[in-house]
Amino acid sequence: MRVTDAPLRVLAVDDEEPALEELLYLLGEDPRVGTAVPALEATEALRRLSRAMAQDPDGTEGFDVVFLDIDMPGLSGLELARLLGGFAAPPLVVFVTAHEDFAVRAFDLKAVDYLLKPLRKERFAEAVRRVAELVRAGQGPRPAAPVPLAPAAPALGDQVPVELGGVTRFVPLADITHVEAQGDYARLHTGQGSHLVRIPLSTLEEQWRSRGFVRIHRSRLVALGRIEELRLDGGNVSVRIGDRVLAVSRRNARELRDLLAGRATGRMR
Repeated sequence: MRVTDAPLRVLAVDDEEPALEELLYLLGEDPRVGTAVPALEATEALRRLSRAMAQDPDGTEGFDVVFLDIDMPGLSGLELARLLGGFAAPPLVVFVTAHEDFAVRAFDLKAVDYLLKPLRKERFAEAVRRVAELVRAGQGPRPAAPVPLAPAAPALGDQVPVELGGVTRFVPLADITHVEAQGDYARLHTGQGSHLVRIPLSTLEEQWRSRGFVRIHRSRLVALGRIEELRLDGGNVSVRIGDRVLAVSRRNARELRDLLAGRATGRMR
């Protein structure tokens, strides 16, 4: 069982390295902090936290609190905090930002504190004190008594967090057939339906290219292994995935044909 007066285990998240280094320095100077782990993006932080959630509550990857920047590319700090609210035992959250405008939304998400950059040492120490008192009082992420854990989920690289009705579900990456851009959002299509996530298509393309996803249009990615037919109709190219026929732009057609040729080797599903 987690000893509530033990040194705090902290995850520090900021996409700017100088700001992250300053945050880690201040955490390292505070005797109430035992471990401070850095993350340069919210998706990396979510990956670490999801692994910790699937482990024993006293596991070495567990965290009591996340010190979290707000304005980050891809998944923002507010979006990450909202996702953490769906966890069975979420860590406490302290926002660290240069923007005053998000304070109301931050506290709606039950943040412990809201620190403005540039950080002042005394104000930072006060935030750590609040976190330590909450953890000591049993109001942190660790339950007072052991609770049954769900079976360990796959690594986050194999699943995508999706918020639905205040609950975070994890959609297996292997279930996603294609993705369509919708403004700043992306719609993930599976055989059972679709899910809207606030992650740019360009971010998903970068992260999932090694997992067999390829861009076929400026607003669309497909899972290469899910393509059942490549159709050529005059100068137009399209692919069939299940009962969906998706247009392929001329710009992406040649690369797609080259990649599909690799399926003959048996390396693509």
